[in-house]
Amino acid sequence: MRIRENKWFYLIILSLIWGSSFILIKKGLSGLQPIHLGALRIVMTTLILALFGFKFMKKTTFVEWKWFAISGFLGSFFPSFLFAIAETEVDSSVASILNSLVPINTILIGSLVFKIPSTRRQLFGVIIGFVGTALLILKGADLNSSQNYLFTGYILLATIMYAFNANIIKNHLQNVPSIKIAFGNFLMIFFPALLILIYTDFFTRDTFEVPNFKIAICYIFILALFGTALAKIFFNKLVQIASPVFASSVTYLMPVIALIWGVIDNEHLNVYQAIGALIIFVGVYLSNKKKKK
Repeated sequence: MRIRENKWFYLIILSLIWGSSFILIKKGLSGLQPIHLGALRIVMTTLILALFGFKFMKKTTFVEWKWFAISGFLGSFFPSFLFAIAETEVDSSVASILNSLVPINTILIGSLVFKIPSTRRQLFGVIIGFVGTALLILKGADLNSSQNYLFTGYILLATIMYAFNANIIKNHLQNVPSIKIAFGNFLMIFFPALLILIYTDFFTRDTFEVPNFKIAICYIFILALFGTALAKIFFNKLVQIASPVFASSVTYLMPVIALIWGVIDNEHLNVYQAIGALIIFVGVYLSNKKKKK
């Protein structure tokens, strides 16, 4: 019973944190280029995790380092840039909505690549959730016809990477402490991100004199601390105590939080999108309800 309660606790906290991450990315882009935002987010997160993470890295095997690297690039490195680029054209709430495709990709990749069985109830719940997500997207597109929806391709690519990452953690890092996974991930992607900052002229006077630069840095620090460092630890733990599908279903709840922030930030919301959000909740419930014995 305790594990069951814990997994829902982690799911709700992650929904609140990650649901708020999209508006933080949007605000960060007011003073940073997308490539700088993505790299800076990674560098900051690594430094934050380093404050207490090194003690967990003792006796790390070569196999663990290998999976830390693969998981780090798929679950953190590339998505950090992909979402930053996408949100130059797409509203933060829409980006979060598209992120709801992760559970569908998790089931498909889990079945096809990792041979993880899925129940009919899970599949039906995911489909219901996707219907709610589609309703949110379509009505959002009607309200924001000026946006370039080709940029949503970056988000779709990121959702596939997230799905692979969830299955990798479950299958290859199941017994590794969640903090160790998170820090191991970011250690492996820290130097590539730092090199990007160096070779894209981030450390120059022109960058530091951009309007809103200081406030943008504050937004990205909050994003790195809560939306990346703390959330990664929680997500890794959630995958271990539940299932990849349950963990990835956090992306069904995130749009609700993101839509609230979007409304506060003058992004448009209509009654159809609210209905879509309710359908998403039904999908989460069905995809994670246990079959009675």
